[in-house]
Amino acid sequence: MVVLATKVYVTGDARDRALDSLDSLVGNDLADLEVEWTVGLRHDGFPSVTVEGADATAARNVLRETWGEITAEFEAENTYVGTLQSWDDDGFVLDAGEDIRIPADELGLGAGTPEQIRTRFGLVQHLPLRFTHGDPPSLAEEERDRLYDWTREDVGRVNVNSATRAEVRATVNRAGHANDIVTVERLGLLEQSIVCAEGTDPPGLLANIGSHLRAELLAVVP
Repeated sequence: MVVLATKVYVTGDARDRALDSLDSLVGNDLADLEVEWTVGLRHDGFPSVTVEGADATAARNVLRETWGEITAEFEAENTYVGTLQSWDDDGFVLDAGEDIRIPADELGLGAGTPEQIRTRFGLVQHLPLRFTHGDPPSLAEEERDRLYDWTREDVGRVNVNSATRAEVRATVNRAGHANDIVTVERLGLLEQSIVCAEGTDPPGLLANIGSHLRAELLAVVP
């Protein structure tokens, strides 16, 4: 069994749609392998995937590489994935099966308070983030590189939580902005990044689609 480092925090029909979407995504991940799988959901909102078959070991490794894994133990200097649970003046708290506090000095994302950094880089709540375990833990170098790359792109982004990729794409289309975006990039099961087309203003796009989504949206402006 692999516990995936992405959370299901919506309820009702939205929860059912999210789990159906996850089952399809796992199927795509494991399409070339001889396995059967079952998707479940832990009490803390992290989904689990039980895999059986001739290629079960390879399948588990694919899932770990694709989604990250929630583990029972951590080793110093190793990189793991947690979801952004909360933030305050002292830093970020990630949910990695247990609370992992990353002090402000260990974020490595430039000047500003943790709240200002979160807003500048479009870090919506529950976004999966890689961290390096230690005393204290720090945001992983590859994660810092990814986030800085967002601010160096020629076009901006709008990051969204609480919706699947298909739901976000449908919302953009329904709001009449299909030609204003390049793609919707999956960041987690329910966390997406709308990549704007050249000439599209990210805050303007956010304002226009925000009323159509019951979600947190944050713009990343290059």
